[in-house]
Amino acid sequence: MEFAELIKTPRVDGVVLHRPFMPTVEGTLCLTGHHLILSSRQDNTEELWLLHSNIDSIEKRFVGSVGSIIVKCKDLRVIQLDVPGMEECLNIASSIEALSTLDSVSLMYPLFYRPMFEVIEDGWNSFLPEDAFKDLESMMSGDSSDVNKDFSVCPSYPPLVAVPKDVDDDALRKVATFRHSGRFPVLSYYHKKNGMEDEKLINATLRPGKRGYIIDTRTVNVAQQAKARGGGFESEANYPQWRRIHKALERSNVLQESLIKLVEACNDQSHSMDRWLSKLEASNWQTHVKEILTTACLAAQCIDREGASVLVHGTEGTDSTLQVTSLAQIILDPACRTIRGFQGLVEREWLQAGHPFQQRCAQSAYSNSKPRQEAPVFLLFLDCVWQILRQFPCSFEFSESFLVLLFEHAYASQFGTFLGNSTAERAKLSLPEKTVSLWSWVNRPQELERLTNPLYEANSLVIWPSVAPQSLLLWEGVFLRWNRSSKCLDEAYEEMVHIIEYNKELQNKVNTLRRQLAQLETEDPLLQTP
Repeated sequence: MEFAELIKTPRVDGVVLHRPFMPTVEGTLCLTGHHLILSSRQDNTEELWLLHSNIDSIEKRFVGSVGSIIVKCKDLRVIQLDVPGMEECLNIASSIEALSTLDSVSLMYPLFYRPMFEVIEDGWNSFLPEDAFKDLESMMSGDSSDVNKDFSVCPSYPPLVAVPKDVDDDALRKVATFRHSGRFPVLSYYHKKNGMEDEKLINATLRPGKRGYIIDTRTVNVAQQAKARGGGFESEANYPQWRRIHKALERSNVLQESLIKLVEACNDQSHSMDRWLSKLEASNWQTHVKEILTTACLAAQCIDREGASVLVHGTEGTDSTLQVTSLAQIILDPACRTIRGFQGLVEREWLQAGHPFQQRCAQSAYSNSKPRQEAPVFLLFLDCVWQILRQFPCSFEFSESFLVLLFEHAYASQFGTFLGNSTAERAKLSLPEKTVSLWSWVNRPQELERLTNPLYEANSLVIWPSVAPQSLLLWEGVFLRWNRSSKCLDEAYEEMVHIIEYNKELQNKVNTLRRQLAQLETEDPLLQTP
């Protein structure tokens, strides 16, 4: 299919663009296969380049011969295009709708994008499973298995998985038949504080007298239904040393509805405090954040304070399971709070672990079509990370901007990192060969500088976030970003950076003066301070 077939009117002059907190711009609107572009000859005006894949829905309005197209984006931005001429407006709207709903990966922009920057590091090779498993193998009796090398045992797992050493491939194949979509338990993380004797994780034998914990994110009814079907449930008779804890987390359809209600509340211009608080509460978004964080803290507590093994069990193992395991690692492991460590965590616990990004991020909060498998699972995880970052502002190497960037690229991107639903799909489409990785962009020196938290001081301790309702705030950087000007916040941030830099300069001067004083005292004993 040629993109030109979908573009009824490729160019219109005299289009007026309205954007939040930016001056109105009049210019020429152009449609390409992947972008909506508005450029102007006005001085000091910024061009609009909007990926069609970032468009969630559009609305059309007409006043006389001028039509307006309201474009609602997956990053929650809303813009308006005033197009002269009814026919041109209808053609533009029809073209945008067609181009923004293409669901074939082979037609998406990352397959056509060619970077304008030098690729110093190929992000596709930055976080390979075999490299991550070396750490597990060095700390415990873990081993990597290629039982899934052709993706036949579990289509959503990578070719290489980490398992206890004394579990062979035949056993893994049998366990896979018992699990949903073949997702047998795999090793995710080993806490260095635990002793070497506490090695046998997940489905391996525990030491006598030691208990393990199964944190089940399904409701009791769903878990019992799985048991009745003969799979996906660890019976106490067969796992006597494992204690099951049910911490039910909502499934995808509920989360999608929650996001829609939250964004609707944030866009409500009624300015009534009662209405705002009522809508915010009705969305249940903060409740989901609290429940996920609480469950992650429970998993981390079992590992850190009891030295126990933890198996996190979900319905499919690709959503709430990943939220809990990855957040527990952020709480426990300071390496996951660095920029590179967090990239590795997203690769390991989300991309390679089979979170279906293509399905979950197909729609955002504005889509008019009925949700299928869409859900803000990854956005909820990022929100939880932001909550911890806000409570421990000096313990993270990355800033809020990094989390916002990941949210944006998960929904629409020029990079191939979040395309597809699994490693198998990405391999079948040859995405590592045909697209650029987001990490190739992020790990350039100038981008790292932009994303680094100026307050960061390495903290090797476990950090325990508060999950009290009073401690959890609305993530304004995402949900209110387009509803109010960020000018004051930007100025405050710049002032903070300036103060930090000035403090460093003064500290360096103090250190230099101390060295000089010490040198003088060694040369002349009479100068020694009492």
